[in-house]
Amino acid sequence: MGLENAVSVGDGLLTTPLHPIENVRINGSKCKTCGEVMLGHYNSCANCASEVMEQIPLGSRGKVWTYTVIRHQPPGQYRGPTNPFRPFAEGLVELPEGIRILSVLDCDVEKVHIGMEVDLVIYELYKNDQGQSVLAFKFKAA
Repeated sequence: MGLENAVSVGDGLLTTPLHPIENVRINGSKCKTCGEVMLGHYNSCANCASEVMEQIPLGSRGKVWTYTVIRHQPPGQYRGPTNPFRPFAEGLVELPEGIRILSVLDCDVEKVHIGMEVDLVIYELYKNDQGQSVLAFKFKAA
């Protein structure tokens, strides 16, 4: 897919290197003092303010904690399918580390349900002005 020069959709959001894409995971930060886990790269804990942090790859399988179905194209810089727009599910996915993250759910919107097991997918969301693949994450039905 030519992802050697790919970039993450958000700084510190994905583990590096970003190639090969099969090895990329969502990046997390874990406080060594209180155990709090956060999405992305942090140098201090939002829970206890400790600066004793470690970077961890978050789990690649989770469960849908809650969800909603987006039935109309979002305004602004929406980067998903537009021609035609297809309704999609978005939900909170609970990962083994105890963190819940908001994500697109890549599944039949009529079959999504609370407790459904889902697997991480890293994918090209779009190409930026420099021609680089911008990588994002979503979860698909397991």
